[in-house]
Amino acid sequence: MLVAASELMIERHSIEISLSDIAQKSGANAALVKYHFGNKDGLLLALLERNAATELSNLEYLLVQPITPTAKLKLHIGGIIRAYYRFPYMNRLIHYLLHETKPECADEVSKFFVAPLLDFHRRLLADGVSRGEFRATDPVLFYTSLIGACDHLFFGRHAMSRATGVGPVTDEVCRQYIKHMETLICGGILTQAEEAVAAG
Repeated sequence: MLVAASELMIERHSIEISLSDIAQKSGANAALVKYHFGNKDGLLLALLERNAATELSNLEYLLVQPITPTAKLKLHIGGIIRAYYRFPYMNRLIHYLLHETKPECADEVSKFFVAPLLDFHRRLLADGVSRGEFRATDPVLFYTSLIGACDHLFFGRHAMSRATGVGPVTDEVCRQYIKHMETLICGGILTQAEEAVAAG
């Protein structure tokens, strides 16, 4: 059922899908969908939690790798952008569940998505500062900058296409944006010594 919901949202470029749509796509009875998830919001919450769990487990793995904090930061930037690209409905789903549903849904999203990601940023930034690679950086502002920029590539693309004629987010756009964000963020938080090393 979660796979069916994911596929429908990708196909339609929208999170506006009904339980009957999901039931038809999955071959399950609509009553069964309600039994497992309670309602559509429950199903959407479960879908986001499933997608987030995969990405967040990768963060824990990244933290223990024997590479520099700067290398970890670059891998994280690319990972976040690719996650949004892999699940193009994710940003809209997060906005919907945080702002347009019951407070309980927003609390769950904060618990399994926002809080772990913010904690990862705190630890990564602290490691970078302690090793002399990063300037002291507020993790909340860092989270807002990185996630906001990644989110807006997809959330704001429709508005930009009307204003500038840019096309959809493709593999190539994704690669360009990863390089752009690496340059932008690393240029902001690397120490002068580390910038010189990165520049070669």
